[in-house]
Amino acid sequence: MIRTIAFGAALFGATVFAGAAFSQIGPDDSGAGTKLGMAQQNNSGEVGSVTLFRRGTGSTLVILTIHSEPPGRQQPAHIHRGHDCSSIDPKPAYGLAPVINGISKTLVQAPETKLLSGNYVVNVHASTQQIGLYVSCGELYH
Repeated sequence: MIRTIAFGAALFGATVFAGAAFSQIGPDDSGAGTKLGMAQQNNSGEVGSVTLFRRGTGSTLVILTIHSEPPGRQQPAHIHRGHDCSSIDPKPAYGLAPVINGISKTLVQAPETKLLSGNYVVNVHASTQQIGLYVSCGELYH
């Protein structure tokens, strides 16, 4: 019984310590992030959110959460220049990690204020083979 309690306490302490280390944020980051919607495109049914977290003065953690992504698929994602999802520059401004199992996390080397200036959108593509087919889009603005 004592060993079980000691093991549980050690496990709890390690979990709390690991959680505290993971959740550290920069002094200029409230930690709240900016969460915006991702709308389906081309009748894909893929909707979700894009959340931006300031990381220092020149970096932003971008997290995509996409629902209804087909199982086992890797979908490329990018930040493109554009004011809305209907008119974007097809050349990506920033690459993002592919969406796998509905999630993409990327540290982008651009300040959050720049990404939220109203001049960028996030697009998720159907696949690398169908890169021209957009399945989800989110407009970045503050």
